[in-house]
Amino acid sequence: MNTADRIRERLAALEPETLTLADESAQHRGHAGAAGGGGHFSLVIVSPKFRNLSTLARHRLVYETLGELMQRDIHALSITALTPEEL
Repeated sequence: MNTADRIRERLAALEPETLTLADESAQHRGHAGAAGGGGHFSLVIVSPKFRNLSTLARHRLVYETLGELMQRDIHALSITALTPEEL
């Protein structure tokens, strides 16, 4: 299973209504973080679990859910985390 699939699998715990994940690693070839093997990803996730949470709390929840993937498989993650009402 590749990193993107593992990210999707982990984020399923947040019961997303929409999850769009783009692997942007190719755009960062030659970057120091890319040399270490960590991928660069862009995420848009819509989940009712983000209700009543600040932007910072939403990002922390995503990082927590991804766990050790953030330490070894993901070098950079751009996050847009919304509730269904914010669409």
